[in-house]
Amino acid sequence: MSQMPAGCSDWFTITQEQINLFAEATHDHQYLHVDQEKAARGPFGKTIAHGFLYLSMVPSMMLDDLMAVIGEKTILNYGVNRLRFVSPVPVDSRIRLNWQVTSQEQQSGGTRYAVDLSTEIEGYDKPAMVAEWLLYVL
Repeated sequence: MSQMPAGCSDWFTITQEQINLFAEATHDHQYLHVDQEKAARGPFGKTIAHGFLYLSMVPSMMLDDLMAVIGEKTILNYGVNRLRFVSPVPVDSRIRLNWQVTSQEQQSGGTRYAVDLSTEIEGYDKPAMVAEWLLYVL
């Protein structure tokens, strides 16, 4: 691959229903996420998404585009480096993922890719999340 692929996802709205379902799945019911009345009096003025919610959305926001470049292959999560949740994502915000493959390394049986990620919040200067995602492709 001569030029490293990059992309930008469509916008996704983070709803209270998504936040509540994620709270149920992870047993993380902190008021900042699920108690709209209490969160309205809190530091952000409304509920916010779990950072791990929008981190878990990364594959759905980019894998189709990445597969278009590398082909339909088996892609395994290898890990995340330098993960930071920079800004809270208020309920009903729209987010999108900007990504850039920064390296690829042939290894026995496959290729390891490093992908820089930045989750943008519509109307905000700072990203919600930045990270380096590692993928192993068979």
